[in-house]
Amino acid sequence: MLPVLITGPSMSPTLRHGDAVLVRTGGRPVRAGDVVIAVFRSRPDLLVVKRAVEPRDGGWWLRGDNDLVTDDSRAYGVADVRGRVVLRWWPRPGRIRGGQGW
Repeated sequence: MLPVLITGPSMSPTLRHGDAVLVRTGGRPVRAGDVVIAVFRSRPDLLVVKRAVEPRDGGWWLRGDNDLVTDDSRAYGVADVRGRVVLRWWPRPGRIRGGQGW
């Protein structure tokens, strides 16, 4: 598991700026609705936390939970997923829900 610090408002209200999460690499395949850590193919220098929407072109189409922020696949296209966010450990510990029906 890898610790990651959330920056920015794009995943609010699920995750907030300053939240600390744990990311699992490997394990089960990504499903639509999972919160993931990924790199956009058009921005390989930018590591992001977004929600997986659908598989597309051998990668994933990603969206943030905050509809007012558009720094996701709408702006950058397809992304390659590096892992799944499974747990927020600070400041409000809890599992991160994903899968269908988020």
